[in-house]
Amino acid sequence: MISRGLFGKKGLAIEVRENEIRALAEDEVLVQIKACGVCGTDINFVRDWDEDPMPLGHEISAQVMEIGKNVTSVKPGDNVIVEDCTMCGVCEDCKTGRSDLCRNMIDMNGQPGMGDYMVVKHNSLDKFEGLDYVSASLTEPLAVALSSVLHADIPLGGSVVVLGNGPLGIMTAKVAKLRGAGYVAITGLSDKVPLGAARKEAAIKFGCDQYIDIEAESVEDVIKSKFSSGVDRVIVSSPPESIYDALKIIRFGGNITFFGLHFGGKSVISIDINDLVFRKIRLTPTFAEPAINFPLSTKLLREGLVDASVLINRTFKMNEAKQTMKSIIDCTEPIIKAVMVG
Repeated sequence: MISRGLFGKKGLAIEVRENEIRALAEDEVLVQIKACGVCGTDINFVRDWDEDPMPLGHEISAQVMEIGKNVTSVKPGDNVIVEDCTMCGVCEDCKTGRSDLCRNMIDMNGQPGMGDYMVVKHNSLDKFEGLDYVSASLTEPLAVALSSVLHADIPLGGSVVVLGNGPLGIMTAKVAKLRGAGYVAITGLSDKVPLGAARKEAAIKFGCDQYIDIEAESVEDVIKSKFSSGVDRVIVSSPPESIYDALKIIRFGGNITFFGLHFGGKSVISIDINDLVFRKIRLTPTFAEPAINFPLSTKLLREGLVDASVLINRTFKMNEAKQTMKSIIDCTEPIIKAVMVG
């Protein structure tokens, strides 16, 4: 059996590669990919990555096609989420309750989620029911947003600002509300452009109390007019330089959680350590690998607590990937979240 998959690098250099699906090992599973979301990481790769082409796609929902002889956790026909990185379960960290620190992770072995089929370990799969494949593909990014909120340790009724209104930022704002935040603001593009308007609408539907147009307003001025001492928590989903704004609006003793990345040379910023020490500011990076909170993320989607239809407004086929990603990069269409379907 031949499987196709997408690889990409800088300049929207996206190519289709074919590979022969090998025989399954005793603990492996063959899945047919049904849907795979476009992550900001994928966009970074096809816009900024100038080394060897990277496999594209890791937000995967699929159906089990075949199982190895020792696999009992799933069966053919099951609907599953494919974890991009799975804890090993046997290292010291896993065995002492810190599986989030596992460094022996099981990954996708270079297979792109934007493809036809994958061969994966049985323990890299999470079964799901009650969701369509497209909605279920939000499990992985929702888990990223969920982890950032849990790390932020939001006080009940607390004030939160989410910097960045991409899909992850919007979901983070929603989960912050679910977690008990009393006030949530989000920053983003002007609503005078179609993409900004679409993202603003989604953020409002997800319960954001305030939308800050970064092209027309000062984040610091807007927040300080409401919270003169700053907000309890800031969660940064936008690129690292956004931490500068976070530091301007965080209160004494507040926590800044961040997961925004940049692969185009802007991952390094300068921070005044004295300021952090004297104001007792905590900077908390968050990285949802190995796969953490996938079952809870699927539950939030299944029960409608996070409505996938608010975010996913474009589906596309493999041969439309380049044009879709170009539209996302150029902001020529109001695409909030795009998902490739098989």
